[in-house]
Amino acid sequence: MSDRAEGYPGVGRVVVIIPTYNESENVRLITDRVRQAVPEVDILVADDNSPDGTGAIADELAAADPQIKVLHRKGKEGLGAAYIAGFGWAREHGYDVVVQMDADGSHAPEELPLLLNALRDADAVIGSRYVKGGKVVNWPAHRFLLSRGGNLYIAVALGMGIKDATGGYRAYKLSVLDKSELDSIQSAGYSYQVEMTHRINRNGFTIVEVPITFAEREHGASKMSGSIVKEAMWRVTVWGAKARANAVRRAFKPKSQWP
Repeated sequence: MSDRAEGYPGVGRVVVIIPTYNESENVRLITDRVRQAVPEVDILVADDNSPDGTGAIADELAAADPQIKVLHRKGKEGLGAAYIAGFGWAREHGYDVVVQMDADGSHAPEELPLLLNALRDADAVIGSRYVKGGKVVNWPAHRFLLSRGGNLYIAVALGMGIKDATGGYRAYKLSVLDKSELDSIQSAGYSYQVEMTHRINRNGFTIVEVPITFAEREHGASKMSGSIVKEAMWRVTVWGAKARANAVRRAFKPKSQWP
């Protein structure tokens, strides 16, 4: 077997970044599903020094399969920080596309071709729970309503036509990320997904949503909490207020003076 994937047709070399923290029950399962579903892609497990031994399991997997790589990080610094570190690794190793995927199986690797095929004609693709054909399974009603309501608020506050701005199953072209000023990303947790969507949309890139089925994890504990959601909504409110203030300033300036 080659020590690098040859590339997915039409999009180039792809690496699937899977952040992990205490995912020892899931890391073997998810990497095996990715390798079976889309053998053309590589996998990067970005482990935040999991005390349950997830990193060591990932090392075993990498030793047995050259298309699985491991990025060991010093500690738990948040989802956004893990992905940004993974993006940097992907850039250094010559990939064209990065995919975000949860370790817990809520993002089905079998649906990854939907995202990659759509990326041929887009700059970024979001696997969406809330477009026609998308759905959520095994969620309690209160969590569904919180997610759905949050996304409606985000769409209004930021003026975006994205139905699932918090969705974490995504594919990006590296060229888009290179123009997104990742060093100044403010969000580490849940709001990271929204900030990335907002930046890419604001910069005029094409974002496409494709329907996916999101399934609640079967093993391990969810990282979601009320404080994470509150932080996200606060940040969205601030970003929306800034965007409207900038629009007002632009309305009273001649075009020659627009930033």
